[in-house]
Amino acid sequence: MTFMDALLFLPVAQLLALGPGPNNFMAMRNGIQSGLATAVIATTGRVLAFAILITITAIGLGTMLASSVLAFTILKWVGALYLIYLGIKTWRDRQFSGIDDTQSDALQPRSQPSLLKLTVQEFLVAISNPKALLLFTAVFPQFINPALPATEQFVVLGGIYLLTEYIASTVYALFGLNITRFIKTSRGARRLNRATGGLFVGAGVLLASSSQG
Repeated sequence: MTFMDALLFLPVAQLLALGPGPNNFMAMRNGIQSGLATAVIATTGRVLAFAILITITAIGLGTMLASSVLAFTILKWVGALYLIYLGIKTWRDRQFSGIDDTQSDALQPRSQPSLLKLTVQEFLVAISNPKALLLFTAVFPQFINPALPATEQFVVLGGIYLLTEYIASTVYALFGLNITRFIKTSRGARRLNRATGGLFVGAGVLLASSSQG
């Protein structure tokens, strides 16, 4: 793989990483609740999951798993149910950090989720999304030169893509962080939690209704 090949892959990878999806919604939520640094560090969970999926694709299991109806269905429902669970939990959450304390009588005392917990959530959402496996199986081979060793090319492409995930999470976390500037009351906080929770539930429903094709 030449430098130019890698350079051509970069904008494709970034567009894929920036697409709205469960992990980016999670980065936005983490930006809202815990700040930019925590949200970006927690992205390591999804990056680890995607690294595992890319490795599976590189050793040839990706095509087999992507074509397995049973494996796809199991992953799909595990991921969908987990997203719906996170959505309901976020919808019912009454904790928020971006409001004026003098107007927060309806809120419970705020407790920050641990960085480890957020990182694990990122990992679980990413690893249980079969669409990610299909994406790597379909897109990566398009940039692989069959005349050159495939392993090294997967390492380069995978490294580029994982880097773009950090950039994407930063964009979404910043968006979430900026939203908090407009949330000054407990009612606004509840509405924001419900909107974010609705995104998770919607992503779960979409995943549950998805197919391999």
